[in-house]
Amino acid sequence: MNLPNALTLLRIFFVPLLVAALVQEDATYSLGGLVLSNEIVALLIFLSAAFTDLLDGYLARRWNQITTVGMLLDPVADKLLISAALVALVQVHRVPGWMAVLIIGREFAVSGLRSIAASEGYTIQASELGKTKMVTQVLAIALILASDSQSWLAPWARFALWGTMLFGLVSAADYVRKFWHKIDESIKERRRMELIRLERERQREVLKAAAASRGEHSR
Repeated sequence: MNLPNALTLLRIFFVPLLVAALVQEDATYSLGGLVLSNEIVALLIFLSAAFTDLLDGYLARRWNQITTVGMLLDPVADKLLISAALVALVQVHRVPGWMAVLIIGREFAVSGLRSIAASEGYTIQASELGKTKMVTQVLAIALILASDSQSWLAPWARFALWGTMLFGLVSAADYVRKFWHKIDESIKERRRMELIRLERERQREVLKAAAASRGEHSR
């Protein structure tokens, strides 16, 4: 296993630690004489996990270690991290449930569309909107966690959360547009090939009939 894939697995390992830190409300941790609240510990875990997302992609491209396993695991790790963080924040009443449902539902819907497209032989690449969505998700969750000890960040956290939902819905619409375009092209191509096949069969039948007619005349 190469280092980028190991970092991706490490991000998945961070998920239960993040949830455990978030759901233990009013808990404190002592680290070298420094007392940290559970929100700060959760923030450190989340930022560490988000950093591995940046680092594994950079190293995979830099060292030319892009593998099929890595391409499959990376989006799964991202979705697990964001989904787990949102669900835990709903549990501690820091994020409205309906917002979390929309954001997480968008992730699964887009993954489903990309899987269907892949089964048809097409790849829907991540768009710039999708990449912006991921950045806003990380920013929003980090601000929500930090706003517990820095109350002045609360309005910015809410703004970032709304931005996350907006970018998520807009990028989902972009994926639907690409999906529909690819599937429409696939259906048109199938129809074209079917018409070509039928025309070839018709021509063969005509040739057979002509050959049979010539045979009858020769007798």
